[in-house]
Amino acid sequence: MDFSEAAERISRKFVKDGTALADKAKIEGKLRRLVQEFGVQPSEAERSVTGELAREHNMALPGSAPNGQRSGGGTAEKKITEAVPGEWVTFEGKVVALSAPVSPSISQSGILADESGAIRFVAWAKANAPAMNEGSWYRIESGVVDEYKGVANLKIHSGTTIKEISEDRTLIPVPQEIKDLHAGIGGVRAKVVQEWDASHERMLQSGLLGDETGTIKFVIWKEPGREKLEVGGVYNIFYAQVDEFNGRLSLNLNGATILQEEGDIAVSGGEAAFTGAIVHIAPGSGIIKRCPVEGCNRALSRQNYCPVHEIQQKFVYDLRIKGWLDDGTKTHSILLQRDAVETLTGISLAAAQEIAENNPLGMDEVFLQMRDKVLGRYVTCRGREIDNRLLVNSCELKTFDSAEHTGLLNRAGGAA
Repeated sequence: MDFSEAAERISRKFVKDGTALADKAKIEGKLRRLVQEFGVQPSEAERSVTGELAREHNMALPGSAPNGQRSGGGTAEKKITEAVPGEWVTFEGKVVALSAPVSPSISQSGILADESGAIRFVAWAKANAPAMNEGSWYRIESGVVDEYKGVANLKIHSGTTIKEISEDRTLIPVPQEIKDLHAGIGGVRAKVVQEWDASHERMLQSGLLGDETGTIKFVIWKEPGREKLEVGGVYNIFYAQVDEFNGRLSLNLNGATILQEEGDIAVSGGEAAFTGAIVHIAPGSGIIKRCPVEGCNRALSRQNYCPVHEIQQKFVYDLRIKGWLDDGTKTHSILLQRDAVETLTGISLAAAQEIAENNPLGMDEVFLQMRDKVLGRYVTCRGREIDNRLLVNSCELKTFDSAEHTGLLNRAGGAA
């Protein structure tokens, strides 16, 4: 395909219709991306870019009928997973979730699904499109597929036609394995492996989901009707938003269909083990106080202040160690929870509480004693590495091995 010639051809179409627009270099770049990155046929890529330009400039397609449909027929009907960014499409699907619009310029947003998959949709307020109901099927004609942060989205504009389908259709979503998830909309059958401290006041819950193929972070934001998942519970989760940041995926469960079921999952994958020296113990380690309000569990300040529930006098004690482990090649951020801390330091929660309440230095004395016991010591930590931090399940001290030491000396002597 001669991209320069095709860009010139597209530009001439709009000039002929009385609108001199379109940076030809930009048109050529869009064509190259569709053909070279997405594998779109050249003729389809040319049609898609033409449609995208028409949408950007709020125009009918060159040579189209006044209602925005192309002369000689409407947009091609496709399955949701067949569409590529830049296309004008017609979908038949079920609205499986609705979400609150994030801007006054948006009248409705949510997730549309068919038997092939699902896609997020946005209806612009100026389109005056009829409101769709969650759980109903619709035929959406002449919508536009675009891309945001690498994920396809369906835009409903003034040229889009929406018709409700009265026929009752069965839609049976199929969960994916965690290792097969990619940015967009997805579903899994997974077990809640861990629950983490909420890092934002709007966050209801965050933690780790796992199945037989791996693990993934999840988050639920506070909204009416949203409930926390049970640690150890197994759930079928459909139509969750799969986000990607710095090459790592996470699941946003707001808007997802969540069904708890009986049974268990043998979670595997994602395990990591590092051996090295603990070279730093961070502030906030030792004995800490947590908010007692159900569902919160945030760490309190020294003044017993919770960023969400303010002053809490009936706090709950806990243990943790935050620090760095250096394996000689890389420094790993590590987080040890109570069980691992007690095993590694030999200081139980009850003993730490006794020190904190009766020693003149209070909680600082617990920090100092734990630091003295582990700083500089060689350990092996095992757990899951999430967001460049090792969430430690177990940690054990390395003891002196004379045979290993002799082997290292021999290797050093041989190198000399």
